[in-house]
Parts: sequence; structure tokens; C-alpha cells
Amino acid sequence: MRLLLQMFMYPFIVRAFVVGILVSLCAALLGVPLVLKRYSMIGDGLSHVSFGALSIALACGWAPLPVSIPVVIAAAIVLLRMTENSPMGADAAIAVASASALAIGVIVTSVTTGMTTDVDSYMFGSILAMDRSDVALSVGLSVAVLVLFGLFYHKLFAITFDESFSRATGVKVGLYNTLLSVLTALTIVLGMRMMGAMLISSLVIFPALSAMRIRKSFRGVVICAGIMSVISFCVGLTLSYLISTPVGATVVVVNLAVFLCCCIVRALKK
Repeated sequence: MRLLLQMFMYPFIVRAFVVGILVSLCAALLGVPLVLKRYSMIGDGLSHVSFGALSIALACGWAPLPVSIPVVIAAAIVLLRMTENSPMGADAAIAVASASALAIGVIVTSVTTGMTTDVDSYMFGSILAMDRSDVALSVGLSVAVLVLFGLFYHKLFAITFDESFSRATGVKVGLYNTLLSVLTALTIVLGMRMMGAMLISSLVIFPALSAMRIRKSFRGVVICAGIMSVISFCVGLTLSYLISTPVGATVVVVNLAVFLCCCIVRALKK
């Protein structure tokens, strides 16, 4: 208990909790429609695009986040258009973008700055290294994502389950798909510093899959996913501090444990 109380005496840990809770909540809420629409791996693809943009920004001496945000948003919209209007499937389009962007990022890194601490933190996550400007930007954008998700919740629900019917009833399916892509892109960029390009997709996938094991309604799954994601992050960050393990990897392991528990609960119910 004394160690836990001592943990909150460090400002960087308090900042990590604030940003981590908001980003985890955003990722979990967006993860439900993404998983149901079979776009669950878009988080992995966009994280690699973000890594490529961050590598170029660091090599040129630019601020990483302001550069990567518009690039990842553009990539999300392009991926959406490719999956809608191209014979290439969603998984193939995401794989192409993911591999290409990661390769570009690795090449740029190797011929310019090398694997510096900054590059490593975006590759594998380093939430404890966030400064005040990163926190301010992350909090502002996270709140914007949560507000927009709440405002357009019913439209996102409609396009998740039946795009054809939604289009027939006058819903602007393309507009709300674009909105979902933009919100996802923002969340991925914000989560990069916390989880890294290698692990950020887990925040999108695990809470949604866990909630679907124990809840049936869309609203119930969304609420349950948000709660489990926030709790998993808090437990993961606390365990990381207590046993000195990487934050991102510890959060993923906690999410995996929650998922396995939900699978067991579902099996017992049956």
C-alpha cells in the first residue's frame, strides 16, 4: 500500500494515468464498431503508418505528433475508400499500408538518426516519458473523440450493423464511415506514445472481444468494453510500476487475462 501511495507522488505517473485512461477509453469505444465491421486490424495498419510519419518527422527535426496526425487521418480515409471501391479486401489493403509504412519508417530511421530513444519510445511505447505538451494535446484530442462518439453514437450504430438499410433510410454512410476512420486515426496516434506501434492495436481489439463474450446488446458491449479497458490499463500500469516491467506489454497481458476470464465465464454460462 505504501508503494502504491508513493507511486502517485511522481508527476509523470499521474500524467500517464490521465492520458492512459482517456486513450484506453477511446480505443475501446471505437474498437466495438471496428471489430463488428471486420476492420479490427486497421489499428495495426494505422500505427505502422504513424511510425513511418514519426520517423520522417524526427529525421527532419519536426514535432512528431503534429506531423503524424494529418498523415494518419489521410491514410485512414484512403484505406476506407480502398476497401469500399476496390476489389482488394479490407485485410489486404491494411496489410499493404502497414508493411509499406513500417518499411519506410525503418529505412528512414536507419539512414538518418538511427534507433534513438525517441524512435524506440514510439516503436514500443514509453508513456512515462510524456511531457506537459504531449499530455495537453492528448487530453484535448481524447475529449474531442469521446464527445464526437457520443454525439454520433446512433449513426455509428446504424452503419455498423446494416450499411445498406442505413443508406436507404437517408443516413450518409460515407460521411460516418469517414468520421469513424478519423476518430480511429486520432486514437491510434495518441496511443502510440503509450503502447508503441507494435502493441497499440491490442487496445482496440481486446476490450471489444472481451465485452462481446459476456454482453449481447451493442450498448452493453460498448459500456462493458470501456470499463474493462480503463480497469485493465490502471492495473497494467500499477503492475508495471510494482514489478518493473514495460508499461505497454504489461497492459496487453492484463487485457489478455481479462479476455481469457471472459471466455471462461461464457463457457460456464453455456
